[in-house]
Order: sequence, then structure tokens, then C-alpha cells
Amino acid sequence: MDKLVFITGASSGIGQALAWRYHQAGWRLALAARRTGEIENWARAQGLGPDRYAVYAADVADTQSIAAAGQACLARQGVPDAVIANAGISVGVDTAVREDIDVIARTFATNNVGLAATFHPFVEAMVSRGSGALVGIGSVAGIRGLPGHGAYCASKAAVISYCESLRGELRPSGVKVVTICPGYIDTPLTRQNRYSMPFLMQPQDFAERAFRAIEAGASYRVIPWQMGVVAKLLRMLPNPIYDKLLAGRPRKHRQSQQ
Repeated sequence: MDKLVFITGASSGIGQALAWRYHQAGWRLALAARRTGEIENWARAQGLGPDRYAVYAADVADTQSIAAAGQACLARQGVPDAVIANAGISVGVDTAVREDIDVIARTFATNNVGLAATFHPFVEAMVSRGSGALVGIGSVAGIRGLPGHGAYCASKAAVISYCESLRGELRPSGVKVVTICPGYIDTPLTRQNRYSMPFLMQPQDFAERAFRAIEAGASYRVIPWQMGVVAKLLRMLPNPIYDKLLAGRPRKHRQSQQ
């Protein structure tokens, strides 16, 4: 039987681009998102046969919801060969504003707890089989903090550390843990950004490189590689120089500004 990939946040952007790339490679698709109607419309428009995909309604911020979607996938389609925890949110925050504390909580619920809950239903089955890949979508924003973007940067830093921890735990089992850190990708999450986005990529170009990295079993990959170089250089800067460099940089839109 053809390989199976489970992808969250598959209704648009990176998730949808990954779904299409895996379909092109002959994989069966298990697609999870809140907006299931959009996935169905996309699948029909692309001519996907009903035997090639299944759609699961899930909100990754709701642990029971995403865990139930994973269990439904196991029952309906079997154990995936790859699980890609892609769903995430990105909203600017101001710690002095009370409502933004709720935004921070929701960001971590989605980007971190939701990622772990996405993996949870599949770990035991993959370990028993002795193969599979759990893929966490981080971000170069997780490498160094950006003013006004604390929730997203912190959550993506947590994704990187969590996946590294999980990789060590699962190393003896044959299950790979892959961390993919996108730079700037042209998606609904980035189009409202008020700052420059160097090396901006189209989703399909990102999906191609991510697919190859996952297939190669890379433990960690920044896409595009140029953003990885930039991030490492910024990480090396002393704090006073880094702070001065970012002084006056436009901030991410807060929830009330969207």
C-alpha cells in the first residue's frame, strides 16, 4: 500500500503545499484542519480520488480534538509513515495589554501543546512498527526573539527544543524526529507583515525542499538555507548590538489590529 502522511493545518499555505507535494510523490493523504470544507474543495479541484485522501476535522488548540483526529486516522487509514505538525498561529503581542496575555496562551496551546498532541496518537504505533517520521514545523523566528513577536518566537523556540528532546527519546526506536524551520513563506500568515521579508519563498518551493529533507531523514533543516545563515549570524551578535539593530523595527500586527 502507498505511504501515508498526516498533515495538520492542511487547508491553506504551507500545509496545503505539503499535501500537494506528497500527493505528487504518490502518498495517500490524511489532512486535518478546522476548515474541512476548504480542504474538500481543494482536493476536488485538484482531481484527488476518494481513495487518495481523507479529511479530519480538528482544532489543534483543543487537545481532545486533535488526539481524536489522530485516532480516527489510525482506524480509517492505518499508521502514517510521516506526521507533519504544521498548524500554527502568529499574532503580535504587547505584554502590557491584558487581552494579549490570552493571545500568548492561545499561541502556546496551538503551536506547542497542539504539536505534541498531534504526535501523541501515533508514537506508540510507530515505535511498535519501528519506523516513521514525526515532523515539527518550527521557524527561524525561534532562533532569536523579535520585538512585538514574543509569543510566536517563544513558541517556535519551544518547538525546536521539544523536537530535539523527542528525537533523543525516540532515537533507539527507529522513529525519526525532524525539525523544519521555514524562513519567510508567502502565506496568509506573512502577507500582513509590516517589515521586510528577505528570501521570501513561495509555498510550493518550500514544500519541495521540506519533502526532500524529510525523506532524507534530516534532524534539523532551515529553509531556505540563506535564512539559516542569517539566523546564526544574528544569534552570535552581542545583545547590545542586536538590540540596536532591531530598534524601530515595525512590529507584527496585534489581534486588535487585524
